[in-house]
Amino acid sequence: MARTLSDLPSALDRLDELGRRLAGRKPAVFLDYDGTLTPIVERPELAVLSDSMRRIVRDLARRCPVAVVSGRDRTDVERLVGIDGLAFAGSHGFDIRVPGGRRIARREGEDFAPLLKAVETRLHGALDAIEGARIEPKKASVAVHYRQVAETEWGRIAAVVEATLAEHGTLRATPGKMVYEIQPRLDWNKGRAVLWLLDALGLTAPDVLPLYFGDDITDEDAFNALAGRGIGVLVGGAPGEAAGNRPTAADYRLDTPEEAGRLLDTLAR
Repeated sequence: MARTLSDLPSALDRLDELGRRLAGRKPAVFLDYDGTLTPIVERPELAVLSDSMRRIVRDLARRCPVAVVSGRDRTDVERLVGIDGLAFAGSHGFDIRVPGGRRIARREGEDFAPLLKAVETRLHGALDAIEGARIEPKKASVAVHYRQVAETEWGRIAAVVEATLAEHGTLRATPGKMVYEIQPRLDWNKGRAVLWLLDALGLTAPDVLPLYFGDDITDEDAFNALAGRGIGVLVGGAPGEAAGNRPTAADYRLDTPEEAGRLLDTLAR
């Protein structure tokens, strides 16, 4: 039976258990950005990393390999994090840079650039009249944000997204927290990106324990990729809320980015 968020124990309540799982092994930590390192905010550009979280991540990176895996464009999340020596996977893993500057861009995603531009134009034409709707072009996707849209208009936005996908069978939409992420229908996601990074960084030995921290549906690909091999920590949505019924492949939960910071600080020591 699939687990739900409400089934997961708090990682902070299981520090002894985590310590036993880490005993004799080297952690490799993968971090989502929005909703994990920073709280979810009304507009993406307002999700600024706090000084305390930046210090924690920097301290952690001195102890073990750290990668940030985000739906944001790689250059955007690199700028927001502002820490040298990390690996970054942006655009849901379609654009990856490892320490030392080596970069991999999924060429299939780049080939979709003209189509995604056309979709962006179509979405503006259909949704710009809806107050609060925001279209965000990215390197390998187009995001439709509706956090600031009246609930009465949510169905209209969903219908436009569905119609767009019906016109372009090579695209898919991944729903997130008040956002639809329209991206190429390819066998590539955050989970595949994490596995690629483990291999590229030489972190495939049995004495390495990968840990992935994420909050959204797109992070489930990473939780699934590490099932039986690492540890997944789902951030956000305390049990008892509607999100508590969400299926997940994670092992533990943390209710807020602040709690994520506490656990990361513990790992950094």
